Amino acid sequence: MKIASIDIGTNTVILLIAEIKHNRIITLRNEYRVPRIGKGLIRNKHISDEKITELIQILSEFNTVIKSYNCEIVLATGTNAFRIASNALEIVQTVKDKLRIQINIATSLKEAEYSFFGALSDNYDKYNDCLIIDIGGGSTELISGRMNKIKYINSFQTGVVSGTESFFKHDPPLPYEISNFDKFLSYTFINIDISQNVRAIAIAGTPTTLACIQKGLHVYNEDDVEGSILKQVDVYRLKEELSHLSSKQINAKYSQIVSGREDILLAGTIILNKLMEMLNLTEVIVSTKGIRYGAIVEYMQTNYH
Repeated sequence: MKIASIDIGTNTVILLIAEIKHNRIITLRNEYRVPRIGKGLIRNKHISDEKITELIQILSEFNTVIKSYNCEIVLATGTNAFRIASNALEIVQTVKDKLRIQINIATSLKEAEYSFFGALSDNYDKYNDCLIIDIGGGSTELISGRMNKIKYINSFQTGVVSGTESFFKHDPPLPYEISNFDKFLSYTFINIDISQNVRAIAIAGTPTTLACIQKGLHVYNEDDVEGSILKQVDVYRLKEELSHLSSKQINAKYSQIVSGREDILLAGTIILNKLMEMLNLTEVIVSTKGIRYGAIVEYMQTNYH
């Protein structure tokens, strides 16, 4: 059985084409786009007409891919941007009318569950506790537990797009802007009840991009990134390096692997560094999987048991 899963985030829209065989998810294709539908969302409270048009164009392209694989099921998940936008339901209806794709707006809890199950969907120890760190465009989720039991889950209203737009008014940001963001994160990430020495897995664009930079990759390749290790000392070093570069300089230095993320990569790196410091994590494992995989896991659990 072939299935399509679309993750519509604040910054990216990702399509996964997969086949379910012997109760496992076999990846056939991944497609990434960076429309940043959450641009200006905190200030304007709605997703702009320009971004809606861009989103529909991307989903139309994805629809063509989905049909070419003869997918029987299409899952589409809207995350933080849809949760906070005043016109979210209008967009959901427009997409349904034009493309016959039903966008399900995930609660922060459901988004965290998808991130957790997606990250643990393959090749990870399912019998010991893991911590999943999901740094999104508008929110950051922390989830710990194991595949059959989530023990801790929390969603924090800060991400790479919202953090950049709220705190960084210069490019590169001035030292006090970075300091203010760092202080904000210290007050935001409170009451985190996670055991020490837990195996940490970081998903989404920030850790995968940092892994590419760390490995010296010029072209993004999931197979090269999956399972990479980011040490806290390296995340701190990259944070310091990026803080002195403008988005144009970051783009020029790292080219394709930062495309669409060059102006928000610093914010994501600061968030990851702060979490690793606060949780005493010496390293994180990088996973390319996440919400789109988790949505399929839930579908399998609901329909196959």
